[in-house]
Amino acid sequence: MPWIGQALKLRVMESLRRQIEKQVHSLTGASLGVLDLDQPRFDAGLFGPESMVWKVHADFTSMMVGGISALLLQMLHPLALAGVWDHSTFRQDMIGRLRRTSLFVAGTTYGGRHDAEQLIDKVRRIHLQVVGQAPDGRPYAAYDPELLTWVHVSEVSQFLAGYLRYVDPELPVAEQDRYYREVALIAERLGAQNVPKSSQAIGDYLQRMRPQLQCDDRTREVVRLLYAAPVPNILAKPFGSLMMQAGVDLLPDWASELLGEHQVAWRRPVIRAGVRRTAKLLRWAVVNSAAQRAARRVAP
Repeated sequence: MPWIGQALKLRVMESLRRQIEKQVHSLTGASLGVLDLDQPRFDAGLFGPESMVWKVHADFTSMMVGGISALLLQMLHPLALAGVWDHSTFRQDMIGRLRRTSLFVAGTTYGGRHDAEQLIDKVRRIHLQVVGQAPDGRPYAAYDPELLTWVHVSEVSQFLAGYLRYVDPELPVAEQDRYYREVALIAERLGAQNVPKSSQAIGDYLQRMRPQLQCDDRTREVVRLLYAAPVPNILAKPFGSLMMQAGVDLLPDWASELLGEHQVAWRRPVIRAGVRRTAKLLRWAVVNSAAQRAARRVAP
């Protein structure tokens, strides 16, 4: 009977969807089980559902690509690299680092106000312990306002770059500026100062920072580790490779050149097409993302 075949097909598709969603959640802060995005009811958090921050941070694929690109950009700053190199476990636990970063972004974006503020306070306390001396002799501190601004700008500029490439290339500049104004709140709560809050200001800031950036053996080791990052299972390895290539592709040309990551022209449209196909699949599969759970939490 036809209806039996249709029912079986639906069951298979639902099983596949659940498996994909499970793999996605295994890469995010959701797997840590420390944040309840379903509560408290009607709490809009720091930004709320009408914000550009909720909109830009909602798509898993573009945020993954943007996050990888942001890390590559951040590590071109010698003091940011020194702090991560000396104090982070990313070399031994790349997936754990990804999950913790994801938890912070999801929690401060979509969590209730109390949870978001707790996450910010926790990171501020951690930053107080991240101090040392870079190989060139300069001291560094993770709570340095200028260093916090660098980390913030390199992160959110690449998040938005991923959104523009893979979600909404036609997003008006006024809305891009609104995103930067809103998301600056997180950087300022962490202690950053003089945070640029428009597309023009972000672009100008990155140009001013270029003379301070460099690529050395440790930077190249970070790139190597990202290419070799573990994945939950062998089926996810092509996904990881594609995300890494897309992260490099998303960088400003001057940054990829500084890293020595040259992608031939014909590869770029292939990478982007692959990401778009993957994004379409993941948007179908993931029905309990941070953004979706928060939207249900604040719905009347």
